[in-house]
Amino acid sequence: MAENGDNEEKNKKISTKLKEQRENYLIDERYEIIGGVRYDFLSSPLYVHQRVLGDLHYAFRHACSHNGEILLAPLDVHFDADNIFQPDLIYVSHQNRGIIRDGYIYGAPDLVVEILSSSTGRRDKTIKKDGYEKFGVREYWLIDPVYRIVEQFVLLDEKYALVATLTEDHHLSSSTVPCLNLKLKDIFPPEDS
Repeated sequence: MAENGDNEEKNKKISTKLKEQRENYLIDERYEIIGGVRYDFLSSPLYVHQRVLGDLHYAFRHACSHNGEILLAPLDVHFDADNIFQPDLIYVSHQNRGIIRDGYIYGAPDLVVEILSSSTGRRDKTIKKDGYEKFGVREYWLIDPVYRIVEQFVLLDEKYALVATLTEDHHLSSSTVPCLNLKLKDIFPPEDS
């Protein structure tokens, strides 16, 4: 009889569910390695970040899908064992497509885009920018969804040069991605969103 009571107790423990709290929610599998240091993504991106990313991806695919691959995070870009980045948007021209293998990117994409957020903005402007420059990414865009600005960096003589700081009233064009002539007004959501 005692054995039957033990089974009931075990079944109660098995069927008990733990109610998770929102403040404990964390997807800790997403991270980057920069200079051998792990940087976790501590939260999911905000609405404005995802809206800008989605609209930018749509514009890229519409204009450039015949010229190369347009890819979204999370996707690892392996520069070396100590540097594995996850840019928000990645463009790899058909001529450079050999860097895509085994489900990842190994080498420098033609262009990468980072959309600034409060948790990653400082890193995007400093150590990631330095890394993209060091590993030969031909063009780098920093998009600030709050101030609605795009900074366009182009690799010249192995160093990034800021070639344009653009507002939503401008068009963005690129010698790296000649298929794209982007009205920036089209990638930023209405200000009341």
